[in-house]
Amino acid sequence: MLTILGFVMIATFLVLIMMKKMSPMAALVLIPALFCILVGQGAHLGDYVLKGIGDLAPTAAMLMFAIIYFGVMIDVGLFDPIVRGILKFCKADPVRVVVGTALLAAIVSLDGDGSTTFMITVSALYPLYKRLKMSLVVMTGVAATANGVMNTLPWGGPTARAATALKLDAGDIFVPMIPALAVGLVAVFALAYVLGRRERKRLGVLTLGDTRVVTGAADEEETELVLVGAGAGGKGGVPAGTQRGTGGAGTGSDTDPDAATDSDETTDSGETTDSGDHADDGLQTLDPQRATLRPKLYWFNAALTLALLTLLILQVMPIPVLFLIGAALALTFNFPQMKDQKARVAAHAENVLNVSGMVFAAAVFTGVLTGTGMVEHMARWLVSGIPDALGPHMGIVTGVLSIPLTYFMSNDGFYFGIVPILAEAGAAHGVAPIEIARASLVGQALHMSSPLVPAVYVLVGMAKVEFGDHTKFTVKWAALTSLVVLCAGLLFGII
Repeated sequence: MLTILGFVMIATFLVLIMMKKMSPMAALVLIPALFCILVGQGAHLGDYVLKGIGDLAPTAAMLMFAIIYFGVMIDVGLFDPIVRGILKFCKADPVRVVVGTALLAAIVSLDGDGSTTFMITVSALYPLYKRLKMSLVVMTGVAATANGVMNTLPWGGPTARAATALKLDAGDIFVPMIPALAVGLVAVFALAYVLGRRERKRLGVLTLGDTRVVTGAADEEETELVLVGAGAGGKGGVPAGTQRGTGGAGTGSDTDPDAATDSDETTDSGETTDSGDHADDGLQTLDPQRATLRPKLYWFNAALTLALLTLLILQVMPIPVLFLIGAALALTFNFPQMKDQKARVAAHAENVLNVSGMVFAAAVFTGVLTGTGMVEHMARWLVSGIPDALGPHMGIVTGVLSIPLTYFMSNDGFYFGIVPILAEAGAAHGVAPIEIARASLVGQALHMSSPLVPAVYVLVGMAKVEFGDHTKFTVKWAALTSLVVLCAGLLFGII
């Protein structure tokens, strides 16, 4: 019964958010609460929720201070050179923009933290996607998939968990997997190229820079400026009501913000993209002289960020503590005045509240799923359904199972609860635990878009994309990427 209810609960959640019948936050809270009552454990709901909140509280703290830290770094101009480089590379070509998204996400993912990757990637590219009227789910889908492949780095989490669960060396698991993961990364770039071609076909030939855009009866000049993400604030932003154009031949004139609606526009490829300029509320086109810039502190900020990422990779201290200290230092040195510090915190308060609220809502879902025993029953049902004939091929079985299981479960639940069972079953048929451990990494490309991963809410929140839209778009491509990694591992004899 718990097995069936577990699958029904997950299916209900996914269907409701993809059909936009409920918001993700409401669905994460109300659906598990209802099912907790249905399984007859309503009296323990409070305990399950508090346990889930306790488990995710460090993650929420990390995200809160990471958003403030990187928000301040964006405000002071640390990433402006990167943005200018991206603009120069992309040249308003949708193919280059999407490939650049994959490249930037993959590079930043070297720090091993998905939240950091998404904050930097979205901050750099969101304004460009909006200016060119490109589909934002393309950005979130490509970034999440690229980060998922890179998330297998030994300091990223999954590899370390697999090594701990099976008492193996992380290097022995990861190093032989590099060729297969490299093929997976190539698949992400190929996907980015294909999606970029779709966007180019949909939008036509675009230009970016000094253009003249017809808006109603008047012509307005639009000067190319440094583009950064929401929350930068300060003086020098485009005044409210200023029309923004893509300068593109394939998108038509700008939409009047007052006439914008919440409806989605269906593209030629069947995807949806936000059609209203009301979503540009978070888009700020800021000049190089904006008040929040700190050019004299550029190298200090660069050194502080490099030191923070180095300490994060070396795991010298818990990640929430590192970001807490980093945010305090960034605010103190860049904005010594109390009123300026308050202004910077207030500028990023919306993102902090949205993301931390979503994390604590997810704590209800994970707390009920784990506390009631549903996740354990679901996993054991799946494992028990493996035919004995597949015993000698437990590596392949583990790789295939890792794709759905790491999507519906947390990494901790999968690696510490399921992988040891799979390894035990494999050992009975002569399959080495190291092979099971390597195969268990296959599903990470999809895992990063799981509703149980807090970082994904940073991604969709900053990109102003509905989680349901992101899910519908990304799941198929991420699952395909995971299968590519699995096939490459089989081809190279790694799995």
